Amino acid sequence: MEKGLLIVVSGPSGVGKGTVLKRIMDDPELKLSFSVSMTTREMRPGEQEGVNYYYVSKEEFLRARENGELLESAEFVGNYYGTPLKEVERLRAEGRNVLLEIEVQGCRQVIEKVEDALTIFIVPPNMEELEKRIRGRATEPEEIVQERLAKAEREMQMVSQYRYVVCNDDIDLAADIIRVIILHHMKKKF
Repeated sequence: MEKGLLIVVSGPSGVGKGTVLKRIMDDPELKLSFSVSMTTREMRPGEQEGVNYYYVSKEEFLRARENGELLESAEFVGNYYGTPLKEVERLRAEGRNVLLEIEVQGCRQVIEKVEDALTIFIVPPNMEELEKRIRGRATEPEEIVQERLAKAEREMQMVSQYRYVVCNDDIDLAADIIRVIILHHMKKKF
């Protein structure tokens, strides 16, 4: 069985990564499996353990990182995030294309470990639209909103690290472009 792709998708908070990726996840031709990350942050309303994240204590997270059990890890606003390596390896070995929705610093770690990772950065049409989307969530205090906006500005400077950059000014179009990118790379493997 042919090993699956490792697909890294990043972009600023509020750019619509999750919404765009939901549009392609159920496409059987893409053979996608979403990699569920581990986090120390609190569960948000509507989220589920093992679906959105694996919610763990800071001690559990740090132990996993020290033991080399994470493909990548990052810290943001006092919380840790990371990708369990064992699960990614298992899915790829089964021929699944594993999708990681991770931060820019995590992508750098993945690129160092996985030479053939397919990297895609999703950008907003402009920063005003991004701010509107972040504020539209109404889930975080102003201080966190400001941190997310400042971080987005820094992340936008990192797009050159990615093989592809996709603008999410139309959800369906952005999803279609990402679908074509994945199909192209699947065909290159065979």
